[in-house]
Amino acid sequence: MKDLMGMAIWDYYHTQKPADILTETSISDIDELPVAYLFRDFDEMNTLEQKALQLSFGKILDIGAGAGSHSLFLQNNRGLSVCALDFSPLSIEVCKLRGIKNTICADILNLPTEKFDTLLLLMNGTGIFQSLNTLDIYLQKLRTLLASGGQILIDSTDIIYMYDRDVDGGIYIPAGRYYGEVDYFIHYKQDTEQPLKWLYLDYETLRKAAENNGFKVEKIAQEEYSFLTRLTNKAE
Repeated sequence: MKDLMGMAIWDYYHTQKPADILTETSISDIDELPVAYLFRDFDEMNTLEQKALQLSFGKILDIGAGAGSHSLFLQNNRGLSVCALDFSPLSIEVCKLRGIKNTICADILNLPTEKFDTLLLLMNGTGIFQSLNTLDIYLQKLRTLLASGGQILIDSTDIIYMYDRDVDGGIYIPAGRYYGEVDYFIHYKQDTEQPLKWLYLDYETLRKAAENNGFKVEKIAQEEYSFLTRLTNKAE
C-alpha cells in the first residue's frame, strides 16, 4: 500500500494546501475529494455522522478514523474515552499530532481482542467489509470487540441509484456479483493507489447478514440513499 490517503492527510495538516484527492470506482467516473472534508468540525458533518457521535457512549473504537475528526469530537467535546484505528500509518500520525490520546495503526481483523462499548464505522463504514463473501468474517470480528451492552454504529449507502434503468423502470444490475461490490481507486499527486475492494450495502442485506451473525438491528436515521444503523448483541 502506498498510503496515498494518509499522504494527503499529512500534507493538509502540515501545509493546509495539498492537492485534492481524486477518487473513482469501477462504476463511477473520477471525482474530487477535497482533503479539507476529512478535517471537518462537528457542525460541518452530515446528519448521520452527527447522530452517531451523539449516540456514542463509554469506551469507543473509531474504526477507519482517517484524519481523526470523529475521535477528536468524542474526546474533546464529549469527554469520552476513544481510540482511533486506521491501517494508514500517516493518518494515525496525524491523529496523534491533532491530540488524540489513543491510536492504533492496524487492520481491524488483526486487532487483539479488547472490549469496547461503542464501535464506530462512519463515512460508508461498511466499505471495509470488502465483499459479501467476507462480510461474515468482519461481523464476527466486531462481535468479539463488543462489550456487554455495547453497540455498533455503522452507516452505508444503497448505490442502486447509480445503475441505469430501462424504459420500463428495470435496473441493469451486473451478473455474478452483488451490485454494491466495487473496486475503489485513489489518485493523489499523479500517483495511484492499489485498488481497494469496497462494499456498499443496502439496508435489507445488512440487516439479514447482521441478524445471521447474532445481532439485533435498528435503523437509526436515513438521508436520501444513505442510512445509519445500530447493531447490538441479540443474546442480551
